[in-house]
Amino acid sequence: MARRLRFRGTDSKQGNCPALHEDVETGEIIVQGAPLSDALDLEQLQHFSPGDSAVIVPRELLVNWGPKEIDHVPEIIDQEEFRKLFEAFEHSAWHLESRRGYASDQEDEDYRKFLDTGTVTWSLDDAWCTNIRAQTAAGKHVGRVRIVDNPPTSGQLYLLGYSQCNAATGEDVRNLWRRDAERLRLPAEDFWIFDSRLVALLNFDDADVLLNVELITEPAEVVRYCQVRDAAWHHAIPYETFAAEVSAAE
Repeated sequence: MARRLRFRGTDSKQGNCPALHEDVETGEIIVQGAPLSDALDLEQLQHFSPGDSAVIVPRELLVNWGPKEIDHVPEIIDQEEFRKLFEAFEHSAWHLESRRGYASDQEDEDYRKFLDTGTVTWSLDDAWCTNIRAQTAAGKHVGRVRIVDNPPTSGQLYLLGYSQCNAATGEDVRNLWRRDAERLRLPAEDFWIFDSRLVALLNFDDADVLLNVELITEPAEVVRYCQVRDAAWHHAIPYETFAAEVSAAE
């Protein structure tokens, strides 16, 4: 079975090798670089066995993008700390929504109404909308990209309709087909980035229930998530255009 690899980073100015990747299952690091092939060089390597390969990479690649700890210990924050992030950010908050549905939506009365009528309703006076309206009115940027299957799930169609509410609060909402996300090798992770300096990684179970929120501040990891944001944002489609595309395909 093929490994599930996650890109960690590169110092290349052209986007090619050298680079580091990580096996998301084992935590092993894959080093990509120019092969060391000179026989006299290879003779100097200790513990070099038949079938081994050696590559040459700049020291800075390992310092900048290599893991800083042997065993990763996640920093889990509670729901109140997570909520306060949406009040305390200074410039920007951005969300990648990668799941096919959310248990929190399915528990909402508005969602049940949507399943019955096909119409999404909302209130701009609830706590979430009131805060986001205040943040965007202050000149801060709030945006999100929702990844959507083809055909969309009921949960994704609900959120596509709910995009009108998001937009009414000042959010910039866009969508991306899952096939395009996979082509871009975007991770199947759900996260918020605040001020391009910290990441709140949302961990869900198989029933789409939020288990916990992991706070990530390690600079190389934050940069990796920012790179994901930039790629998703560049290729995503404004929700109005995307909604029209979905309607035309029905």
